[in-house]
Amino acid sequence: MTINIAGLPRERIVFETSPLGELCLALHALAEPGHHPGLAGWVTATAAALRPDLADRLQEADFLWRTTFSDLFMPFAGLRGGAVSPGATLADELDLLDRLDDEQFVTTALEFSCLALYNEGGGTSPLTDRAARTRALEQAAARGPRQVEFTERLLKDPASVRAWVRRLFEDCDDAFFADIWQRVEPRLAADARHKTELLRRKGLREALADVSPALVLEGGGTRIRVDKLADGRTTALDPAVGPGLTFVPSHFGWPHLMVLHRPAWRPVVHYPVGSHELPAPTSVDLLKLRLEALAHPVRMQMCRSTARTAHTTGELAGVLGISAPEVSRHLSVLKKAGLITARRRGRYVLYQLDVRAVARLSSEFLEGILR
Repeated sequence: MTINIAGLPRERIVFETSPLGELCLALHALAEPGHHPGLAGWVTATAAALRPDLADRLQEADFLWRTTFSDLFMPFAGLRGGAVSPGATLADELDLLDRLDDEQFVTTALEFSCLALYNEGGGTSPLTDRAARTRALEQAAARGPRQVEFTERLLKDPASVRAWVRRLFEDCDDAFFADIWQRVEPRLAADARHKTELLRRKGLREALADVSPALVLEGGGTRIRVDKLADGRTTALDPAVGPGLTFVPSHFGWPHLMVLHRPAWRPVVHYPVGSHELPAPTSVDLLKLRLEALAHPVRMQMCRSTARTAHTTGELAGVLGISAPEVSRHLSVLKKAGLITARRRGRYVLYQLDVRAVARLSSEFLEGILR
């Protein structure tokens, strides 16, 4: 995924907190606790304390944060008329959400059924185009009855759904989010200040590295590449909304590193705040390399043999019943993937499986596909 920043003034790159964005990720953690094993205690306690009516309404709309991270949670990025910052409070950001016009609100809320249009440049509005309306309903039907009912209500009466969504978020604030935001906001604000200062003093490259190793400045400083399995491109210089790129820190975000790249919206990078407990993300290319290296039956046998003790090339050839040059070719693949270590003992080179690297593969795979 790439973000075009060619010619973007430095002052248009900002680090800011977003209570509505953080609510999105808190709701996602409640809906998908398997993505966030470190939050198991909080998820259990919060879910148990929810009023039944609020729990029911959250289930009714959970496709807005379970399967996708709806851009409704970042309304400041879609407002016209120059750079607009996230609100200081949840109420402020809900006011920004109210400022989106009906077409913006509807197409954004239907992202779960119109994701192809998102990547193709937006397409026509289901509010005004009969074919787009039919397509939205058909795609919602494939997702389930709740999505169909929501889509029908939204297309028939956007104003009532907008009021319903706002009330839902306000009730979440009363039930649990206000306390959470009071606890996590100081740390997120401190992280935003730190990265702002890093950007000012050392430049964008250093600031990006501090956000995540998955962010790389390329093209002589004209674009940012985000190491994700998802494809997409956006620009921070869209004339419809004005130039700007916003980075938003998150307490609940890991392992997700999200990029809002909706057409005619300012790009937003929503990143997890680092922790000593969290490993640095493995690149998607290295993850692919490791999975491909383990996909061959001979290399699987090599891993089995070298997991117990170190072997020379000749020993592996005898164990596996293949030639020494063939063993060397397979070892080269495993070494390139970082799964085999080598150490010299006299005139012999001993190869052994890096058990820790293999043990991390499941978490690396999960982090890579969820990033």
